[in-house]
Amino acid sequence: MGIVDRIKGILLEPKFAWTAIAAEPATTQSIYTGWVMILAAIGPLATLVGFAELGVAWSVRLAVGSYVIALVITFVLAMIVDVLAPSFGGQRDFVAALKLTAYSYTAAWLAGVANVLGTFGGLIVLLASIYAWYTFFLGAPVLRKCSADKAVPFTLIVVLCAIALGILAASVIAGIGGYLLLVEPAAAAGMAS
Repeated sequence: MGIVDRIKGILLEPKFAWTAIAAEPATTQSIYTGWVMILAAIGPLATLVGFAELGVAWSVRLAVGSYVIALVITFVLAMIVDVLAPSFGGQRDFVAALKLTAYSYTAAWLAGVANVLGTFGGLIVLLASIYAWYTFFLGAPVLRKCSADKAVPFTLIVVLCAIALGILAASVIAGIGGYLLLVEPAAAAGMAS
């Protein structure tokens, strides 16, 4: 299935999209190169535009850091989903866990385009993230990561783990930004205005 059709499916008919995703053969590499690396780049590219007034070098570093963190968090969260699955009546299968995690992030990654708005774009990404977790909830039983009756607690635990990872990532990003301010006085001057 093409990327545009898959996006439409995840956003507009997630129940049906999960059935198709579950049936498709995939590898970690195919999921990353055909989906994660493409969609996770949307927010960082928008960051280049939205935060350009802080300095090109600063916004490039922020965008690259955000992109790398998105790639890492997707992998780590898939590992968490895989490890937690048996506790919620599911099966361990890392590729299925990665499918669930990667395709669930679709709405949030697409909303990353709102980063062109600067800090205000974060609210739009937050709203899209809520929908992303709803799609995760719908996909968890289909990809056999949990039993249908345990989908809600499974999703809540995974969301809490994702929030913790997000807080950790935010502190890393803030650390990168703080480092850049120390190294690049021009960036600091741009932030002050």
